[in-house]
Amino acid sequence: MLNAFSFMTDTATLAIFDLQAIQHRKSDTADWWSLSDDELDEMNKGNIAFIGLGNDGFYTINLCDKIEDPDVKINISCPSGEIFIGAGEDTTGGDLEPDDPQYRAGEIIFLPVGNYEISLKKVNNLLSISMIFGKAKINKFENVLRLD
Repeated sequence: MLNAFSFMTDTATLAIFDLQAIQHRKSDTADWWSLSDDELDEMNKGNIAFIGLGNDGFYTINLCDKIEDPDVKINISCPSGEIFIGAGEDTTGGDLEPDDPQYRAGEIIFLPVGNYEISLKKVNNLLSISMIFGKAKINKFENVLRLD
């Protein structure tokens, strides 16, 4: 598995999801997730993590085992083991998904099937992320996740 990689976003959003978990949105509009109610609904079901980064631009992801004092914790389901981590604009929708490395801003990593607790810490344009096998799939957010 990659430990570090970079991506660029022009929606100031990080998306983390199992390709199968969000497959039901493939035929939806490409920007379905820009509607706060849809974004929040899918996050609370544990299908996807959207994290507003505060700014467009170039970010480096550092995958690590544990994060002390994370900015965000979110549960997601991983039914296929193929997890996309990258730009929100590459979220499945508009009959597209981030399955071609030539045309996506991010990477796909492979994990054992199950539920995961994702922790994220942002320091400038460095995003440290840990994904720990967990029991819960759902979340109970009242608002979408936005970092400064």
